[in-house]
This record gives sequence, structure tokens and C-alpha cells, in this order.
Amino acid sequence: MNQFMKVKIVMNYQQIIKKLKSQANPKNVAGMARFGINPKNTLGISIYVLRDLAKQINRTFKGSTLKGRHSLAIKLWNSKIHEARILASMVDVPELVGAKQMDLWVGDFDSWDVCDQVTSNLFDKTPYAYKKVFEWVKDEREFVRRAAFALIAALAWQDKDAHDKDFKPFFPLIKKYSTDDRNFVKKAVNWALRNIGKKRPGLKKEAIEIAKKLEQTGDRTARWIAKDALRELNNK
Repeated sequence: MNQFMKVKIVMNYQQIIKKLKSQANPKNVAGMARFGINPKNTLGISIYVLRDLAKQINRTFKGSTLKGRHSLAIKLWNSKIHEARILASMVDVPELVGAKQMDLWVGDFDSWDVCDQVTSNLFDKTPYAYKKVFEWVKDEREFVRRAAFALIAALAWQDKDAHDKDFKPFFPLIKKYSTDDRNFVKKAVNWALRNIGKKRPGLKKEAIEIAKKLEQTGDRTARWIAKDALRELNNK
């Protein structure tokens, strides 16, 4: 059993940070860096350990005020610790997350894994998710633009109440930004296109058609996005 799961009491912010730091593993940090994860303020803790801790925190707050959990998430984020920020996205309360908080957090993104965890754990469950896609995609900062497409991917995969018409406006964004050759952007654009095609059956044909059009362009990045997407969509 993970040591986090043995703790029966409600842990406060200081106790959680102490627990996280006790799990620091410099060797893991070096390994994560090889996969493009920013090593700054990173402890090297497994995502599975963080999920276990988040479950414990959410259980201990069950039945109590959600504002307490939200306040804890804000404190964890403000610690600037890589893993604490991912944990914050796992324990925060979507209905208490405002547009201002989303903008502040996305501006702090400095690693693809934090970006992807926050967008899929938290941001996609807020009422501002669809609106933020169109705002963030215009931002030139690499991880802010990635957040827009990571959010599309998360919504396509997880928003069970959405309709196909909610995703059609994302296709022009995919086409427009398919030429952004920055690594963390192009991979997110590809991810968004693939998830729409896979999880929205009514849009699969259109997703494939868009990919084929991108494949015929003279842009190297767009062709890469297209070929990778088609390889997966044509096998489904």
C-alpha cells in the first residue's frame, strides 16, 4: 500500500507538501527530463502516487465544504512545485474555478505534462472550457496554445453531454494552426484532431477529410499532423 494511503487524518497544506518532498527522486527527475518534462521545481513523483494522494484528499473532504478543497488547490498551485500543481488539478472543484483562475494557471504552464493534466483533470469540466479554447489558441505562448488544443482533446474524450455541433467550430482552428511547428503545439493539434475523429463518430469522416487536405499542403508540420492522424483514424 502506498504510504499516502495509510494516512487517515485530513492533511493540511503543509503536511501535503512535506509528504510530496519526502518522495523526491532526483533520478526520476532526470528521466522525466528526457521525455521533455521541465525539471524545474520537479520532485520526480509518479503520476500514480499523485492520483492516490488526490483520492485520499478528496475522500477526507467529502461531506465538508468544497471551498476548503478549492482553497487547498490554490495553495498547492502557488507552491510552484511541479507535482503539487498537478495534484491541485486533481483536487480542485470545477464549479468553483473561475475564468480568471484558468487564465492565471494557463499562464504558469511550463511543461507539457502539467498542461495536459490540468486541462483534462479540471479545465474541461468547467463552464468556461469551450470559450477558453478560442481565447487561448490566439496566444503565441507555446504552452497556452497547446492548452487550447489539449482542451479540445480532453473535451472530445470526456464531455459526454456534448454534441457534434460543439466540435465542428474546432476544425478551422486545427487547419489554421496546423503550421505551428513548435513541438508541443503540433502534437496537441494532432491529438485534438485524432480525439475528435475517434470519440465523435459523426465527425470521423470530416476529421479524415481535413487530415487528407492537410496532407496535400506544402507545409511539413501540417503533413506530419495529417499522416499521424490518418494512420490512427483509418485503423478505427
